[in-house]
Amino acid sequence: MPEPVTVLMVDDDREIVRGACLRLQAAGYRMLTAGDGEAGIVAAIVNHPDVILLDVRLPRRDGLSALSHLKRQPETKDIPVVMLSASVVDQQAALDAGARFFLRKPYRGDILVQAIGTALTTKDPSSFNADTHPTGADSHDSPANIHPGR
Repeated sequence: MPEPVTVLMVDDDREIVRGACLRLQAAGYRMLTAGDGEAGIVAAIVNHPDVILLDVRLPRRDGLSALSHLKRQPETKDIPVVMLSASVVDQQAALDAGARFFLRKPYRGDILVQAIGTALTTKDPSSFNADTHPTGADSHDSPANIHPGR
């Protein structure tokens, strides 16, 4: 039996981490967590997860700096990273720094699961088509909220 896919979530908001972990564990993922950028870097190097969810606004080391550091390390440079932020101002910087996707908070759990699955199965982020995701009239996960990197 193959080992479950490991997701490292780096976010300092415990409620967001709790909700995402519940949703991703229900989808069959093994979850690891870190509450700041420095701890996230260490966890990525030590555990070598299959994918990283990385918040932009973090204590000790912000997510963009952590992403840049991870992309320069031979042992972590190929791990796909999905950046998370409530601010669209961070979007282009995150994608330019090597994030596979940028998800704007708040996001729905099904969108998060889909982004993780796509990040794991393709190196072509354009294959994640936000237009095919179900969205409600007041959804925060409209196509404008999910942005693939290059």
